[in-house]
Amino acid sequence: MNKQQCKLVALVVAVALASGGGSYWLARQGQAEHTASPAATAVGTTGGKVLYWYDPMVPNQHFDKPGKSPFMDMQLVAKYADEGGEAAGVKIDPGVVQNLGIRFAMVESKTLTEAVAAVATVGFNEREVAVIQARSAGFVQRVYARAPGDVVPAGAPIADLLVPEWAGAQQEYLAMRNTGDKALASAARERLRLTGMPESLISRVEQTGVTHPIVTISTPIGGVIQELDVRSGMTVGMGMTLARVNGLGSVWLEAAVPEAQAGRVRTGLPLVAQLTAYPGETFKGKVIAVLPQTDTDSRTLRVRIELPNRDGRLKPGMFAQVRLEAGTGKPAIMVPSEAIIRTGTRSIVLLAGDGGHFQPVEVQLGQEAGGKTVVLKGLEAGQKVVASGQFLIDSEASLKGVLARMAEGSAVPSPSSMPSNDKTAILNQASGKIEAIKPGEITLSHGPVASLGWGAMTMTFKLAKPELAAGLKPGDKVSFGFSQQGSDFVVQQLGKSGVTP
Repeated sequence: MNKQQCKLVALVVAVALASGGGSYWLARQGQAEHTASPAATAVGTTGGKVLYWYDPMVPNQHFDKPGKSPFMDMQLVAKYADEGGEAAGVKIDPGVVQNLGIRFAMVESKTLTEAVAAVATVGFNEREVAVIQARSAGFVQRVYARAPGDVVPAGAPIADLLVPEWAGAQQEYLAMRNTGDKALASAARERLRLTGMPESLISRVEQTGVTHPIVTISTPIGGVIQELDVRSGMTVGMGMTLARVNGLGSVWLEAAVPEAQAGRVRTGLPLVAQLTAYPGETFKGKVIAVLPQTDTDSRTLRVRIELPNRDGRLKPGMFAQVRLEAGTGKPAIMVPSEAIIRTGTRSIVLLAGDGGHFQPVEVQLGQEAGGKTVVLKGLEAGQKVVASGQFLIDSEASLKGVLARMAEGSAVPSPSSMPSNDKTAILNQASGKIEAIKPGEITLSHGPVASLGWGAMTMTFKLAKPELAAGLKPGDKVSFGFSQQGSDFVVQQLGKSGVTP
């Protein structure tokens, strides 16, 4: 890259950082096709089709016809179709792109996944519940040393019940069996079963040949006693609940997933849980249900997770943190989130072509996760986009008119390229009229400046010495010489026209 190109790039970056006006170019992309003007059918002096006219100092503003700029008191410049209009994007020398460190990324089609983290509490598995009831009316003869909260194994005794009705039914059965009538004995035995007598008690009567009206009520599963409503000596009725036991073979985690991520969680997803009680350990489980109601206060959705609890270490009420890889499960078009430029009214991505061509494309965005954003409309897999350095390209597009005029004057040495200790060695000469004089500065309407490629305009200059304006007043026609010092243009020589300064 030669010195002139370096100067052009430096000016692009400086103006972009100073004004931030380049993003307006991106905001206007996609509107050109709806704002066609009569200029689009005009033909310039070069024979090419004119897209519009513009002021090189204010390149964002377009005009339908030629004339004087309302901003800088200079003639408007034509923009030709063969120079690349808005529809053609912008072209930057590939060497400049490489030196600026602009990064690119490929548009991908892949499944979007995101690690969803949520807090949860351990609870009982409500599907492992045993309700122990009295099958017939009777009296409580004995209760065992049980209390709510006790953990009991399967088959643990709860209470002994005396059932008078069963005593008569058992005597009848034994009598029928002694008659040798198998049909009557079978009917009597069926009656015992229908009264609610367990099969184990009937077999015991058959083996011993005596009645057993007292039955021991036991729990069918192991777990924790949630309820115990039986006391010694009390009368119980048929179907009365004596106890309620909740199994501990597995537990549930009730996780609160933020509403914004709830759409990515589905039944069957595997996950990993960590409990405060067991730091450093992980427990694997899966989502068994996504409950259909959202908490209106916390804006979270309840997700039910099942974890095995073979050793009984997971206690209901414990606090846990869960992490699961959630996603839509369907492939989608994705780009790095940093590649997206949000203008406030639309989202834009710079599409990179061959030979340093860049085309702004308006996109419709979807979900964002892990530094990637889903593009619902506007891009296809395999395309290349700009991932960083968009503002440089943006500035290049907005200042193209300025750079073009600088390129035309490239054969004339610029004062800014001269050593800082020799600012007045080469002066830009011009003539014009004084519009206003203030302490330390002067406003001039001047003609073209050949050494800089400027057209006629009105602008304010700094005065190298206040006495340069002595004896002059607004309206006087003057000849002057000026140089550039940093971002200021400073008048070094000044005198009335026809008089050597």
